Amino acid sequence: MELGLVELLRAAWIAGTLPILIASLPCSWLGSFHGLVLGFARRGKIMQSSSHHKFTVPQRFFSHFYVVAVAWTTLLLLGTSIYAYRMTAIVSEPFFYADLGSYLAGRSNIFSFHRPQLMSLENGHRVWLSVFLLLLMELQVLRRLFETVYVFNYSTSARMHICGYLTGLFFYTAVPLTLCCTFAPEALKFGTNEVFQFIVKGTSSMQDIEFHWQDFINPFLKLGWCQWIGAVIFLWGWIHQHLCHAILGSLREHVGKEDEYVIPRGDWFEIVSSPHYLAEIVIYSGMVFASGGADLTIWLLFGFVVSNLVFAAAETHRWYLQKFDNYPSNRVAIIPFLC
Repeated sequence: MELGLVELLRAAWIAGTLPILIASLPCSWLGSFHGLVLGFARRGKIMQSSSHHKFTVPQRFFSHFYVVAVAWTTLLLLGTSIYAYRMTAIVSEPFFYADLGSYLAGRSNIFSFHRPQLMSLENGHRVWLSVFLLLLMELQVLRRLFETVYVFNYSTSARMHICGYLTGLFFYTAVPLTLCCTFAPEALKFGTNEVFQFIVKGTSSMQDIEFHWQDFINPFLKLGWCQWIGAVIFLWGWIHQHLCHAILGSLREHVGKEDEYVIPRGDWFEIVSSPHYLAEIVIYSGMVFASGGADLTIWLLFGFVVSNLVFAAAETHRWYLQKFDNYPSNRVAIIPFLC
């Protein structure tokens, strides 16, 4: 049986989640496996408490994740958007009347795409939904890149395991693909064909290209309440993650030594030890909600995000408790009032 992109992504998310779930089981005979997985996950202050620094890279290499993520997400967003615009029939009115209205109004067609109507209304909605999810992802990775460059001030001694580094590169490559995996192969074929046509015919192949912003915006106006509630959840987590990252980034300004740490305070830090991880879970739950909750691949992505962050947050919480005798007793690791 030939495996497609969807099946490969699902297998990858399951393969990434299972070791974390197994390592999280409260079984004494899994102690060595727990330590192995934890060794791969350690970074920053948590890794500094460990004597195992082999196969590590500087934590400032986090910026590589977001450079790759911005470039890859932007490419997929542009490709899927053009594919959606060209191949779907989701518009606010029939094309004949829309084009006639444009003509009578005297609107110029400087940028234009000739759109063969090859998709059903249902498939058209789904491909524009993928564009919407990629837009949310673009907002996320752009902010993370900004924070890595301008907000965080990584210690020169901060390290992360090479496996964690490679996992991060995989994650930010696979997530955008997951959000559009149903149509990515078709969009790739479409884009390849367009490039080929341009190479063969030159600029003459662009004479039928027309573009109207209204036709691009209309599909988003037709999105349902589920998508917009998901976007609100996404933005809620997005804002709080930025606030928490700003708090973490400001801590180094208030300490004397490079490896000295203080207890972070403010925003969600008042209730959990890793609020930036909690915000990440909220962000991806917003994406799941915006997707409509019917895509198994996105659910598997969400499962990986939750298991990975809960696992890392538990270790961070233990580190805080060991480091500070006066650590607030009301704080839990990541999920308010639970763990």
